[in-house]
Amino acid sequence: MSTKVRVWDLPTRVFHWALVVCIVASVTTAQIGGEAMAWHFRSGYTVLSLLLFRIVWGVVGGRWSRFASFVYSPVTVYRYLKGQGQPGHSIGHNPLGAASVLALLAFLLLQVASGLISDDEIATAGPFVQFVSSAIVNDATFYHTNVGKLILIGLIALHIGAILFYLFRKGENLVRPMIQGDKEVLIATESSRDDVRSRTLAAAVFLGCVALVAWLISLAG
Repeated sequence: MSTKVRVWDLPTRVFHWALVVCIVASVTTAQIGGEAMAWHFRSGYTVLSLLLFRIVWGVVGGRWSRFASFVYSPVTVYRYLKGQGQPGHSIGHNPLGAASVLALLAFLLLQVASGLISDDEIATAGPFVQFVSSAIVNDATFYHTNVGKLILIGLIALHIGAILFYLFRKGENLVRPMIQGDKEVLIATESSRDDVRSRTLAAAVFLGCVALVAWLISLAG
């Protein structure tokens, strides 16, 4: 008999969809170029704020949003791929999905960081170009425009592919819980805390991350 569990708290869901919007905005503005690059930087700063929030929320957030709930050992991932998963793996991020999420977070951070010290030598330069050598700027620019972008496209494609695979091959809708928050599970388990207090904490954490990013950008003057 299945029971309904609050898996994804509201802050995690807002983070997820806000990140999706910002990634689309970043890609779109980069393709348009010109005056749209001002919005490209703004979306990049927002992505950085969101990523910093997610790192903190991965420590203090809801039960299933914490890194402790979905950071698995390589052995566990290998066993999951062999069909030896545990019942608890289907509640939050399963071992394979967790690896995908962690890779996305890591490469998004790297993409934002490289963008901060990139220079197209035409009209657009990252705010921290002045603090690093020209060699680092050249390497960061090449990575940001030619390597990191392709890696992220590949990871996002795999992420979407996995969602479609689970939907059509296993009959499991992974998107619905990320919208509604709740999920039907077959084993009794702890729900993620998702109340006024936790949401207020999340808002404070995010505002703190925004303030930190704004302060860092102000240093470039």
